[in-house]
Amino acid sequence: MDRDDRTILAVDSSPSVLFYLGMLLNRLGYRVLSSRSAEEALRIMEGNLPTLLLTELSLPRMNGMAFLMQVKENPQLKAVPVVVLTSGSDRGIEDTCLRAGCAAFLNKPVQPDVLYRAIQSASESVPRQHIRLNTSLMVTVDDGGILGESQRIEYATAISEGGIYIRTLYPQPAQTLVSVTIGMKDREVRVKAVVLYTYSIGEGPFKEPGMGMKFTEIADEDRTLIREYIEEQLTRDLAEAGA
Repeated sequence: MDRDDRTILAVDSSPSVLFYLGMLLNRLGYRVLSSRSAEEALRIMEGNLPTLLLTELSLPRMNGMAFLMQVKENPQLKAVPVVVLTSGSDRGIEDTCLRAGCAAFLNKPVQPDVLYRAIQSASESVPRQHIRLNTSLMVTVDDGGILGESQRIEYATAISEGGIYIRTLYPQPAQTLVSVTIGMKDREVRVKAVVLYTYSIGEGPFKEPGMGMKFTEIADEDRTLIREYIEEQLTRDLAEAGA
C-alpha cells in the first residue's frame, strides 16, 4: 500500500469542521479525505494511505486516544504522521498524545499558519516556514534592462512572506537580483528579490514558465500586508467552524 503524497485524512465528528478543514487544506495545496469516526477512518486507510492524519480526540464510539493507539500499533499505519486538532486543553492528554507518537497537538480554533507549519514539519523532509499561496497578482518586474526593456508587466502565481513565483516567458538566470512591484489590496508592495530557480515552457510544477524568487529586501509593513492577504485568501467565505 503506497502513501499518496500531499493527501490528508481529516477526522472529526462535526460536518462543519470537516468542511472548514477541507476547504482550508485544499487552498493550502493538499488533497483531503474526510471521516466522521475512527472506525470509518481506519477503513479508508486500508486502501488510501494518507501523507498525514489530522484528528480530533472527541469522537463517537472509539475515542481519539484509542484510535491513535490503533494507528501507532498497526505496522502499515504507524509511519503515518498524526496531528491532533482538538477542542480539549488538558495538558496531561497532550503529553500522552506526544509520548504516543503524535507529531503535534493543536487546540481549536487554530490559525492557518500554525496548522500549515505543523503539517509541513510532520510530513516534509524540508518543511516550509511560510504558507505558499497559489494566486494571481499583477507585478512589475524591473531587471535593469537585461532584456532591452527595463520594466515588464507579469503575473505572480504563488506568493509567501518569503518569496514569489512569477509566470514569465523571460525568466532570469539563478542569482539574478530583480526589483518587483506587487499590486496587492489597493497598494503597491516594492521588494528586491533574488532568482532561486527558473522553469522553461512545460518544465514547471503547473507546466508554466517562470522564476521562483526569494525576497532580499522588504519592509516589515509590507511583509505584514502579504501575511494578512494570504490569511484573508485562505479563509474567505469560511466560517470559523470548530471554534
